[in-house]
Amino acid sequence: MFIYFGAAICAIAVVIVASRLVRRTRAVEDPDPDGPTTGHAGAMLSALFLLAFAIAIVVPWTTSDAARTNTYTESQSISEAYWAAGRLPAPAGPHVQAELRGYVDLVRGPEWREMRDHAELTARGWAVLDGLRREVLAIKADTDEMKDARGALLDRLAEISAARRQRAADAATEPPTGLLAVTVLTGIVVVLLPFLAGARPRGMTLVPLALMAALLAAGTYLTIDIMHVFSGALAVGPDAFTALNADLQRIAGGG
Repeated sequence: MFIYFGAAICAIAVVIVASRLVRRTRAVEDPDPDGPTTGHAGAMLSALFLLAFAIAIVVPWTTSDAARTNTYTESQSISEAYWAAGRLPAPAGPHVQAELRGYVDLVRGPEWREMRDHAELTARGWAVLDGLRREVLAIKADTDEMKDARGALLDRLAEISAARRQRAADAATEPPTGLLAVTVLTGIVVVLLPFLAGARPRGMTLVPLALMAALLAAGTYLTIDIMHVFSGALAVGPDAFTALNADLQRIAGGG
């Protein structure tokens, strides 16, 4: 952060030094609001704002789309694990299936609220998966069929854990603070640039300026509102796990 401030201060110092050096030459004064200096600065500020705004929109949008896809990947792995657990004898098989149903209820309920409010997963979810893996590893496999069933279930549990880790990473992902700061600051400067350049818009000339300010404010708020994957305008919901819960009930009922 200090490096950013240092770079900005150095750039301002360069402008001040350059302006003093130019005064010693025969350069033409440029006090007009529509002069080349204001035009050049306005174009560059607008370009900088658009660049920062585009990045602040595209990155969360892409992350949200990937996170939504990952929830369906995780739910599919749970469904496959549920089927695989059905190949195990009682009481191990039914118990694993019951734990998987409980895991789904946990994810689509308390854990989703935790991700939305605090951008993190619950420790209970990890404990459930760890307990399931230990339980499956402890099952004695006396036949090749049992070995295959246990191996398939362990593979599915590993896939669930991998998708869960990705979901934890998605929940903690957000655009850099500096990017949002640049978006807000450049947006403010773009709105105030005519006044800073010495212009005094009056009457109907204020209408397009006010309209631009309103749209920039709405767009800037949007960049803040979509920062987190599981909250805000682009929030990923527990739809995949809600649908999975119905599927598990159907499987448990025999079709």
